[in-house]
Amino acid sequence: MRLEVLNNGYSFGTKLLFGMIKFFSGFPLPDAARLVFYRPDFYGAPAKAFTQTAMRGPSEWSVGDRELMAAYVSRQNKCAFCVKAHTATSAGAYQDPKKVTQVLMDIENAPITPALLTTLLMISKLTRENAVTAADMRTVIHAGVSPQQIEDALAVCFAFNVTNRLADSFGFSVPTDEAFEAGAKYLLKRGYA
Repeated sequence: MRLEVLNNGYSFGTKLLFGMIKFFSGFPLPDAARLVFYRPDFYGAPAKAFTQTAMRGPSEWSVGDRELMAAYVSRQNKCAFCVKAHTATSAGAYQDPKKVTQVLMDIENAPITPALLTTLLMISKLTRENAVTAADMRTVIHAGVSPQQIEDALAVCFAFNVTNRLADSFGFSVPTDEAFEAGAKYLLKRGYA
């Protein structure tokens, strides 16, 4: 059930900003962005800061890798909005939509490194089962993933498990593919801040 707050729970100034964004971009502001404007002191500002660090902060993972992690976690959670948003953004970062589609459809045969494969499988298990074991971590480390890369992947996993649940709880609208492409270009240029 879509909550009315996503439509009308904003000050006049914020509504004006949303209108300007729609005028200049040609697309309404996605619900994920609208949510951070609702009670920004409670959720918006902390969520933006955490997500910006997880997705664009210093990391041995590329932006494409982290966006792919977001898409993969979102796929595990069956969050249509986030799957489409982060599939588009990962495809844009890699400049390889086919690679992203292959990972999401058949990860075992996708053209990715063993390090990324084992990391995606680990965060997938964490998402589905809410736990990983020491053996799971040894598998990831054995594939050449550093402890910092594990921490970075876990941050992406956390950010999108939260966002996926909010997207589904608030009934985020799923825009057109063109809107997701425009959003992906924005995220690749400006990030999440």
